[in-house]
Amino acid sequence: MKRQGTGLVMAGYGAESVVQTEDDSLLRCLTRRRTGRAVCGDRVRYKQSTPQEGTIEEILPRRNTLSRTNYRGQERILAANLDRVIVVIAAEPAPDFVLLDRYLVLAAHLDTEASILLNKTDLPGAAAPELQERLDLYRSLDYPVLTSCTKREDGLEPLRRLLVDQTSILVGQSGVGKSSLINHLVPDREARTQALSEASGQGRHTTTETTLYPLPDGGALMDSPGIRILRLGHLSRDELARGFREFRPYLDQCQFRDCVHLDEPGCAVRVAVAEGRVDSRRLQSFHLLLQEG
Repeated sequence: MKRQGTGLVMAGYGAESVVQTEDDSLLRCLTRRRTGRAVCGDRVRYKQSTPQEGTIEEILPRRNTLSRTNYRGQERILAANLDRVIVVIAAEPAPDFVLLDRYLVLAAHLDTEASILLNKTDLPGAAAPELQERLDLYRSLDYPVLTSCTKREDGLEPLRRLLVDQTSILVGQSGVGKSSLINHLVPDREARTQALSEASGQGRHTTTETTLYPLPDGGALMDSPGIRILRLGHLSRDELARGFREFRPYLDQCQFRDCVHLDEPGCAVRVAVAEGRVDSRRLQSFHLLLQEG
């Protein structure tokens, strides 16, 4: 058997990937060294060697790639070909707004839509004035802010409508309920997870790798591991700054082209902060990103 075709990477495990073929079967595929590492969401050309196995011959051009930088400063691609990034937060664990800002910067770099989802609205802290005030800040920046509670099945229908005919990814801290959300959004997740486990030969499948699930109403949803630290060292200073959308009107007005908006004279961004047009907490997030670069 030497059948060739085009498929979609559902999950990657180093040099191996699980590829969904044109007839919806799953193949365990090795990637040739010259081809590079395939990631979840990649469209690939494969050559099938047995009913269960094959080889990835080519990774087709990517529309975008979601990456992070490891502690050695090396870029690691986690997923490809995304339409929307949904950052999931909850009252518990306490929201990490610096991490949220980083995901929004990354979404801007990918040129994808970005949304914020407050999950676990049954928790008392979800209605806390401090949390709602922070969410109002993102609403004022035109980020859609949705709410959900899987225990009560609240807010799931608007979320489903948002996901139709798109490839989206759920990201956020561990413990915010991403897996519970996916269980509700992907009714046959358990069967699909088992099929991926069997196809990959990795044993019991866990969310240690990004995994793609087709959605009943069209489109697909990726589940990503919880990330405590998101380094964006692969982005330039200008890319980081433009990821803060409220900075953009002022970036070309600074006295110095290489302004980092810290203590330089003639900084238009700091003037905007002083006049209340830019929130100082967002500028602090930007400076934290710069310190890691």
